[in-house]
Amino acid sequence: MPVDKYQIEVELAKIVDPEINVSIMELNLVDKVEVHEDGRVEVQYHATTPYCPAFFALQISQDIKERLSKLEGVKEVNVVLTGHYMAEYINRLVAEGKL
Repeated sequence: MPVDKYQIEVELAKIVDPEINVSIMELNLVDKVEVHEDGRVEVQYHATTPYCPAFFALQISQDIKERLSKLEGVKEVNVVLTGHYMAEYINRLVAEGKL
């Protein structure tokens, strides 16, 4: 069954920035959502500031991956944080599941 992009957006709207308790969708932090026919989903987002506490940026990345991984048809979720001083490290942790 194909992945429902609308359902992805619904789930993303449930994820809140833990520091300010507002949805990442409401804050316009999600830059790109790509849904591939093979069930892969890529979400690119940025933090509220380049120096957002790394713990909060990591939590958002984890939440995105966990929530979207549970959706019907989703085989793989790739989360990409951009513009953050620790983006490379956080992206690697989330991609490798070393949390």
